[in-house]
Amino acid sequence: MAAINIAMWSGPRNLSTAMMRAFENRPDTTVWDEPFYAAYLWHTGLDHPMRDAVMAAGETDWRRVAARCASAPADGGVCYQKHMTHHMLRDFGTDWMVALEHGFLLRHPARVLRSYVAKREQVALADIGVVQQWELFCAVRDRLGTAPLVVDSDDFLIEPRAYLERMCTRWGLAFSERMLSWPSGARASDGAWAPHWYGSVWQTTGFGAPRPPVDERLPDALQRVCDEAMPYYDKLAREKLTV
Repeated sequence: MAAINIAMWSGPRNLSTAMMRAFENRPDTTVWDEPFYAAYLWHTGLDHPMRDAVMAAGETDWRRVAARCASAPADGGVCYQKHMTHHMLRDFGTDWMVALEHGFLLRHPARVLRSYVAKREQVALADIGVVQQWELFCAVRDRLGTAPLVVDSDDFLIEPRAYLERMCTRWGLAFSERMLSWPSGARASDGAWAPHWYGSVWQTTGFGAPRPPVDERLPDALQRVCDEAMPYYDKLAREKLTV
């Protein structure tokens, strides 16, 4: 099999880490957790949980990160890159993206916001990555000449196998049963920020049950952010994969 780099673009508090677990459990795949996080913190100066540890463990030069993202996996297999859309600042170049397969993991902003504030009290529109996700989708579509894959995480949890099979087909991979379950606990591949953010994922051995209908009632401050995000979410939702 030819080497494949897959970039999965998600906002925070989505299914992104569980999806990374599914791909890491394949025998032919290595994963890279949030490659641009340290560069994002260095360029913005934002005070995130475990900022110093993230900066110490990661590469702060976005050009070096991009070059590595675009490089073929050393073992000739698959490299699955879990990217956060809000880490891709507008000053960061996108030329390197043409060398990768791309997917966009979507989640309703109300769900994202309700989960996000449980871990970080302050939140603005830029923190949840929906605007950046739409902009990156457009950039990839325009560069490659075809719309990349969009998967809604709520839909995915209803039929994980069916979605994984379609995703693998789209990216030229054979589906593996090993993608549906994995051992619980931390991984050496987890980012330095994992102790703050990944507690619930460390307890999982597979994808969770389907989620209940979205409860869009939010406190006023969060509702304003949600209202700003919805037009971008709606545009991406019109592009989503159905099985």
